[in-house]
Amino acid sequence: MDDQNKNLILAMVLSLLVIGTWTFLFPPEPATPPAAPAIPQSEAGIVPPAEGTGTAAPDTQDIAEAAEVGRVEIDTPALSGTISLLGGRFDDLSLKGYREDLSENSPIVTLLRAQGQAQAYYALYGWVPGGQTAAEDVPGQNTIWTVEQGETLTPGSPVTLKWDNGNGMIFRRTIAVDDKFLFTITQSVENTGDAAQRMAPYGVLARHGQPEDLKGFFILHEGIIRQGDTELEELDYDDAADLAYDDREGARADILAVEENGWIGFTDHYWMTSLIPAPGQKFNAAVRYSEPRDQYQTQIRLPTIDLAAGASAEVTTQLFAGAKEWEAIRTYQNEGGIYRFLDSIDWGLFFFLTKPIFAVLHWLNGIIGNMGWAIIGLTLIIKALLLPLAWKSYVSMAKMRELQPEMEKIKEKAGEDKSKLQQEMMALYKKEKVNPASGCLPILLQIPIFFSLYKVIFVTLELRHAPWVGWIRDLSAPDPSSILNLFGALPWAVPELGALGFISLGILPILLGISMWLQQKLNPAPTDATQAMIFAWMPWVFMFMLGTFASGLVIYWIANNTITFTQQYAIMRSHGHKPDVFGNILKGFKRKPKGTE
Repeated sequence: MDDQNKNLILAMVLSLLVIGTWTFLFPPEPATPPAAPAIPQSEAGIVPPAEGTGTAAPDTQDIAEAAEVGRVEIDTPALSGTISLLGGRFDDLSLKGYREDLSENSPIVTLLRAQGQAQAYYALYGWVPGGQTAAEDVPGQNTIWTVEQGETLTPGSPVTLKWDNGNGMIFRRTIAVDDKFLFTITQSVENTGDAAQRMAPYGVLARHGQPEDLKGFFILHEGIIRQGDTELEELDYDDAADLAYDDREGARADILAVEENGWIGFTDHYWMTSLIPAPGQKFNAAVRYSEPRDQYQTQIRLPTIDLAAGASAEVTTQLFAGAKEWEAIRTYQNEGGIYRFLDSIDWGLFFFLTKPIFAVLHWLNGIIGNMGWAIIGLTLIIKALLLPLAWKSYVSMAKMRELQPEMEKIKEKAGEDKSKLQQEMMALYKKEKVNPASGCLPILLQIPIFFSLYKVIFVTLELRHAPWVGWIRDLSAPDPSSILNLFGALPWAVPELGALGFISLGILPILLGISMWLQQKLNPAPTDATQAMIFAWMPWVFMFMLGTFASGLVIYWIANNTITFTQQYAIMRSHGHKPDVFGNILKGFKRKPKGTE
């Protein structure tokens, strides 16, 4: 292996060391949300709209002890929970298909929680009054609804809520749900009075404090996500808290006018809520943060409706509340018309790689039925696509090896004259038609592929709690086995080591180190003592560095090394060179006589 190719490999190593160093120095830790302060009485109530705009929305507030006024049960294949008749709030929702952890009695994941509970998180709909319409004449956060039709909300049984304001207006809210995570909310109003009315519909997602399980990791966006026409915007919770104070809003706020297509909500690592107006609907997508209540809001504010006496009107929006399942979200986008909804999954800067990589991984998992084997299948496909480039690289390396004696003669002849050495080397390459940099591309391509796969395994829900074989029960987590108890053979548990967790090596990281070490032994050790030392340590540095990475990523790297070893061995044999793997291993263990280092 020539010096330039060695430098390229070292460049790749340094790039990957950046990931490991960052992970070691800045491990993801749950953020501790600040305690919510008491609510000043002056902040209770509704923020009225500016005349003629109808775009402001109510300021949803904590209610110390809300009276229990009844609930509508939600029961679908994917969801369970209830809707409170107080305000018609979606404030009790759990995900049937997902558990908090892998323990036997782990509870299912709770997504939405009622006001008054820790980490309150809920959706609320209503109308904002305008013109001469009074605030008490439109339904809001404290309106007590009655059930007009339906009992339990299921995919085949919608529920209709009703509220009569007693002053000539009747409001209805029909709620339907599919078998996954999408609610359809149709708000209607009938003006039976003698006077015209003016009002604007809205939807609010409110979150009290930052989530307890906030990862706070640079590779993942958690917080507010807003799609406005062609622009996707991501705001962290700290970004929302730093917005400029808006006197009209009475809080820190940012309002985006959306002309045709968009949605807004909160995204967690694996779960999400989104308010989604109908395609083609104009609306304002608002972000608000109330410091006194430590409350974050995302809102959709629809245009004002002028309702003549005897007239009626309705508006339909959707609410996504559930898991970020790739297939479900893609269906909502492609078949349901939700604009760019698949981008709600954080694909990152390498989206042009992460999206197809995950699509292939999902397809393979559908065929094989196991995400771990699907990762190995994906590795085979990637290596097959890169084979022409790899072949060219390995052939060039073989030719360089054949030229090694000539190159040594040139070095001896040139001595300390670097310019002459470079000229004669280039002349030799030209004469023998060898490109010393031809091995660059396969190595350089591996870097974005590695980053992209790291991103896919970290952010996508489908890897969460996905088993492979035996002791690997979660491909999104590090190998749980440990050399500290001989991989379970010794009767004691491995202690929590925190930042030193990398020394608790599992089986997969050790296999990774061995696979890299064997790959090196296809070639003799470099003659340069410094390079030889660096290459000798590299497999074991990687073994410790990747020991705390997700098992799925380590599986990919082991498979990649194994396939690369096989390819290199086959290509070397095809060029008449039989790699002496065992001989190179034995040479590595032989001690050099003193004075020859």
